[in-house]
Amino acid sequence: MKVGLLYSRIRTDEKLLLEELRSRGHEVKKIDVRDQQFGLSGSSVDAAELDIVVDRCVATSRSMYVTEFFDSYGVPIVNPPDVASTCSDKVKTSLALEEAGIPTPDTRVAFTREAALDAIKDFGYPVVLKPVVGSWGRLMARIEDDHAAEAILEHKETLGHYEHKIFYIQEFVDKPGRDLRVLSLDGDPVAGMIRSADHWITNAHRGAETRVLDINEEIEDLVRRASDAVGGGLLGVDLMETDDGYTIHEINHTVEYKALADVVDVDIVGEVVDWLEVKATASDNGAAKMAL
Repeated sequence: MKVGLLYSRIRTDEKLLLEELRSRGHEVKKIDVRDQQFGLSGSSVDAAELDIVVDRCVATSRSMYVTEFFDSYGVPIVNPPDVASTCSDKVKTSLALEEAGIPTPDTRVAFTREAALDAIKDFGYPVVLKPVVGSWGRLMARIEDDHAAEAILEHKETLGHYEHKIFYIQEFVDKPGRDLRVLSLDGDPVAGMIRSADHWITNAHRGAETRVLDINEEIEDLVRRASDAVGGGLLGVDLMETDDGYTIHEINHTVEYKALADVVDVDIVGEVVDWLEVKATASDNGAAKMAL
């Protein structure tokens, strides 16, 4: 098959994927989206020659729009724009999980500093304030008292971008110094890891220690349901442990897998490429593509 790889920076994750694809004899077209133009009836990329496209853009804004264009050209894309739209926006993710009856932290959204402060006080301290769009644990704040709340809300309100004026407020989950990441393919769990840190943010990107997660039946069920709730695809599902069981707080649509591959015996990238091959075949070899 001929695979289009959308990117703006080639990281270790993308290198591993490229190596596996090429080792199987697949042709890969690397597409740096910064150099391309996308139009209503076609683009500077010959989309018609591609059997499947994999979105590995780091920037959410680029990911959102480029997937829309390739979808309009009739090219199968991982992940589709509806999945990207839901997973990239924490509000949409929370609503999708809640509507599917999946345990997720209690969340409120406010649009003014005053309303946000009222919501924070209703929750009680500590409470977590997150950006509606973001990754790697950036711009998250654990708020401990009124003084911190007032200062952080004022700071966000003056940052300028409209997203900072959407206050996404979440209950603080007192997890046991770790959270869980499971990589899934259309809901099928491939492997998982435990990410532990002294800091309350336990992202591997921020230096958390990682080890293998034993995926039990409860986790498997939650991962499948969460995947279905956002539309499936290649996803990273993040869970936390509570006294009442697991809760899902985030789903990643351009999931990084190097840290996971380093700690598990499963051939993560091989599993992903196996799945891509099935996806490309299921698309009837591109018969539905637009004539570009």
